[in-house]
Amino acid sequence: ELDVPNRHHVLLLPPGMYAAFSEPLSRHRRTWIIDSFDIEEGNPGPFPYVLGTVHIDRSYRTFFELFGEGVDEEPMGILSIDKDTGELSVHKAVDYEEKTLFQAKKMDSSIDTKLGIEIYIRDINDNPPLFQMNLYEITVGEESTQGSNLMTVFAHDRDQRGSPNSTFHYEIKSVSPKVPDTEFIVDKLGGISFKGCLDHEVAEMFTVLVEAKDHGEVISLSSSTTVVIHVQDGNNHLPGTSKVTEHETGSSPLRLHVRDKDTLNSPAWRAKYTIHGEEGEHFRVETDPDTNDGILTVVKPLDFEAGAQRQLSISVENEAPYFSCYNGAIQPHSVKVIIKVEDANDPPVFSVTVKEAMLEENTAVGTWVEKVTAVDPDTSHASVGHDPAGWVTVDPHTGDITTVKTPDRESPHVVNGLYTILLHAVDEGEPPQTGTATLQIHVTDQNDNVPQPTVDYVDVCMSDGPTTTNITAFDPDGNPFGGPFTFELLGNVNRKWKLNPAYGQKQLGYESDVYAGPHTVDLKISDMQGQFGVYNLSVTVCDCTVIPNCQSRRDTAMKAASGALGVVFASLFLLICKEWNHSLLFSIKIHCDMHFYSSDNSLRVEISHSYAADGDLHLLQKRVQNFAGRGFLQ
Repeated sequence: ELDVPNRHHVLLLPPGMYAAFSEPLSRHRRTWIIDSFDIEEGNPGPFPYVLGTVHIDRSYRTFFELFGEGVDEEPMGILSIDKDTGELSVHKAVDYEEKTLFQAKKMDSSIDTKLGIEIYIRDINDNPPLFQMNLYEITVGEESTQGSNLMTVFAHDRDQRGSPNSTFHYEIKSVSPKVPDTEFIVDKLGGISFKGCLDHEVAEMFTVLVEAKDHGEVISLSSSTTVVIHVQDGNNHLPGTSKVTEHETGSSPLRLHVRDKDTLNSPAWRAKYTIHGEEGEHFRVETDPDTNDGILTVVKPLDFEAGAQRQLSISVENEAPYFSCYNGAIQPHSVKVIIKVEDANDPPVFSVTVKEAMLEENTAVGTWVEKVTAVDPDTSHASVGHDPAGWVTVDPHTGDITTVKTPDRESPHVVNGLYTILLHAVDEGEPPQTGTATLQIHVTDQNDNVPQPTVDYVDVCMSDGPTTTNITAFDPDGNPFGGPFTFELLGNVNRKWKLNPAYGQKQLGYESDVYAGPHTVDLKISDMQGQFGVYNLSVTVCDCTVIPNCQSRRDTAMKAASGALGVVFASLFLLICKEWNHSLLFSIKIHCDMHFYSSDNSLRVEISHSYAADGDLHLLQKRVQNFAGRGFLQ
């Protein structure tokens, strides 16, 4: 038995046996190789040409036959054999990469012996190594470290594996632009790295041409790919101060100007300022997003008495961390700034900026509330800055605060029982300065309000079963002067109305003697302390079996009533005008007009008139009065 790699086999059998191309001889059952031949890949011919003659003892056969791939199966027509002489012929070129192995299709398992021939397909170098992509494009930061792998390119050669024809190497053929301090390298696996430094300001992009070339013995084939490397700007240039412009001492006494060679508006260009040597946190420095200037701002008032000047150190660096492959660590640029503090009129200062006081509502006018004091080298006086309800006044000299109105805890200006007043202390300096303080008055509650029903009318639907409607109440007073409330029905309500339960949220129900229509119920509501109010509660009882609720019935009734009233008043108008015409025949001219309408169950009549003499108007008014007396107008 034989194990021969990279060969193709043709079986040659005696008469009565099948012959075919077989797969590589790897542990096949009793296969006897009697001859071997070579076919060169891509042989140009001319075709057919004689490959060789099979030599075999004639006692084993009477004629030769071939079957299988390359003969009568795809790829068909490559080989043939003379049945008498055993001469093999090749009829067309063979591609090693297209068909590297012929396989037997048929085998008679009853045959214990088969004869075969070996046919070698010799590979030629007809394929260059090809890259997976014609163009690779990446972006790397200029802070990348030399020697680090930037990317990897891949190529593949289809020629016989392991042969010189399929073995290749990578090589960088060109780099554009050429930078003295930057060199690109490709290793045997296609990894691309660099030596030196990447500087965005020197070259924003590199174009690298990489070649893959095989080791063919007769001819060497190659291909190439292009690698585009974009260099992203990093922070390899520190910002530096160019000049300092000092203004008057104020909200922004200083502006720092810087210059930076990195990309405009990038993190490597944007400046970041830090103040050193300033303990009171009086200053803040911010970056102008347009100019990159540092703007020094006073955020906390300076006290001249604490020092006539302030000395600061302001350093500047970038948002992105600094990197340079040329230099080691570099300290940020800094500049010393001296701020002169001018003496100014200090505002009065209250000894306590937030004071609290207690005050009971309904307190008499003139009640003392609290006292505030302010300190100022100049003369100052106190005043009320903001008193939303105008409850108090303040003595400008003593700071005593007294009431000028009766306080009410239920005022909309009292929030959660707290009434807030803003106080001012104004000095007599030039210009005048003002100090502020806050007085928070806790207003204690009194039981000065009685509970009230939430609504003054309710509807009840008549039905066979018990029907009720909810009654609720509210009290502006707080605990313990509010709910839960006690409800009581007054007057003769026996067999008419009932409440259930007697306190809390109530349900008003009707009994057998109540008829459909409007009713008035006297309702007494008491709070926890016994304070009460009595209210006339309008209750409408209606049959809801046809119309779903009382509101729908009321709307329908209003429309019907309005129509009926219109008919009545139209008739009345015609009657009045008729009486006038009969009674005023002597008048030169008279005009009668009546306007009437109904709204919310009320009626209104308007009469317009014209007349030629005083007697007309007198008679007209008399007739209207007569009709009213006869009951036509109510």
